[in-house]
Amino acid sequence: MNIIKNTSYAALLLLAIFTFSCKNLAEMNINPNGVDPANTSPNFLMATVITATGGSVINMGYGDIAGVMQHTQKDGWAGGHNRYDWSDQSWAGYYGILRNAEEMLKKSKAANLDFQAGVAMLFKAYNFGIIADLWGDAPYSQALKGEAGSAYFKPAFDAQKSIYLGVVAMLDSANTLFSKEQSTYKIDPAQDVLYNGNVRQWQKFSNSLALRYYLRISTKEPAIAKAGIEKITGDPIKYPLILDAADDASYSFIGLSPSDSWPTATQFSNDLSNFTRVKPCATLVTKLQALNDPRLNIWAAKVKTPLVVDQSKPADYDEIVDGKRIISKEIANEFQSTYHVTLNLDPDYVGYPPAWSTFEFFYNLNPSLQQGSANPHASQLNDIYRAASGPLLKVRLLSAAEIRFSLAEIALKGWNAGGTATAHYNAGVQASLQTWSVGSSYDSYIANSGVAYNGTLARIMEQKWIASWTAATESWMDYIRTGLPAIQSGPSAKRSVLPVRFTYGNNEKLYNPENSNTAIGKLQSTAFSTDGQNSNWSKNWLQQGTGKPW
Repeated sequence: MNIIKNTSYAALLLLAIFTFSCKNLAEMNINPNGVDPANTSPNFLMATVITATGGSVINMGYGDIAGVMQHTQKDGWAGGHNRYDWSDQSWAGYYGILRNAEEMLKKSKAANLDFQAGVAMLFKAYNFGIIADLWGDAPYSQALKGEAGSAYFKPAFDAQKSIYLGVVAMLDSANTLFSKEQSTYKIDPAQDVLYNGNVRQWQKFSNSLALRYYLRISTKEPAIAKAGIEKITGDPIKYPLILDAADDASYSFIGLSPSDSWPTATQFSNDLSNFTRVKPCATLVTKLQALNDPRLNIWAAKVKTPLVVDQSKPADYDEIVDGKRIISKEIANEFQSTYHVTLNLDPDYVGYPPAWSTFEFFYNLNPSLQQGSANPHASQLNDIYRAASGPLLKVRLLSAAEIRFSLAEIALKGWNAGGTATAHYNAGVQASLQTWSVGSSYDSYIANSGVAYNGTLARIMEQKWIASWTAATESWMDYIRTGLPAIQSGPSAKRSVLPVRFTYGNNEKLYNPENSNTAIGKLQSTAFSTDGQNSNWSKNWLQQGTGKPW
């Protein structure tokens, strides 16, 4: 009897536990250390959305796109950077940011928080704009709706043009949300890492971003672009712009951990190659040297041990003398015949040629012969880029220099730019110099015949390219749109011309094949699309019919 009785009690206890657990499963399946999404303030989402977007911008603009635009090259693990050997280019990270921005927007609207709603809308526009820039057609009107049901699990791809028009429409709405008096908003300045809650600055950011995208479509849709641009430039009170470096949409790194530090910071790792493998590219270095540009020594370090070829020395002569490496003519000739590149004997700055070889670490007789080493015969980046944080180490989402050069191009088109091409060009040069702490050099620099505005788009785009240092993605978009600056691919690159888009990733091809295949079918194959229509060298709507960039 006791055995049966005890067994019955045990069964009843198990039944009670099971019943209670099932009854409360939905309520109990909550992370006790997490934040309930239903109670999350949009203020808490703001910093997340801003910094996640900024992280993607710096990772591309200081990363592989800096390689494409030949600001930098790598001498280790360089396939994606120097040679554009890319694969599975997923947009998942951008849509992750967009989900947070959408949640922030919903909560802001529900709480009648116009400032927070405007910020959320701006960053939705920013990230959808990047997706359209990099991939072309993409989910837009049916994106971010997975919670509504399975009908949205495989969203349709909107046309690139439609996304761009949606972006400028969102930014126009954001401008309206930012247009009230500062005192009428409920703002927590601590959550705003860009402008500390200054609504007028956000209004400038919104309109400047709209100007970027109107200019983006100006070749394909000139009537739409002209009307949108002149709406902005014709009413600077209603549509203020970022015109001074002090107004740049940028923020500094905290520098307390790898995740909130400059990408090549060395203080959190014993492996210095994350910094040393990134070298200034010869394309940029040579141009800055020719212009006597004061930004060169801010961005690059001088060669530690210059090379000197002494024809009087015997064939095997190779010695360090007074801080210089003296080599014979025979050693120089052997290197040049083996690697088909001339030794760079500049005593100050030596940049890496773009994609010059698959043995990048051998460049200029590097004695270490290791990937990512500190080559004493080539320039490293300035030591400031080893730091976790610093006054010049910023994420730059949009700058006054970019907008000034854009306005110069707009004026060159004969459209209303709120000033002349010369005035905007000069202001763009000055803004960039101020950004990089060399503003006092403006008068002498602008007087240089290679810098002074000469009435050409090429001159505008050259300075805009230089000014995009650490934010090279926008320069890539300009190159795709205009073919300027007319830089060339290196001999070991995957193709003889620069790439023009990202490819649709494996997840899209696997889980949304019908819609991704439709988008791929709209791409224009080129002579360089030898790996299929979904190629980095196929052209999307923005480039089709323009003959640009090649």
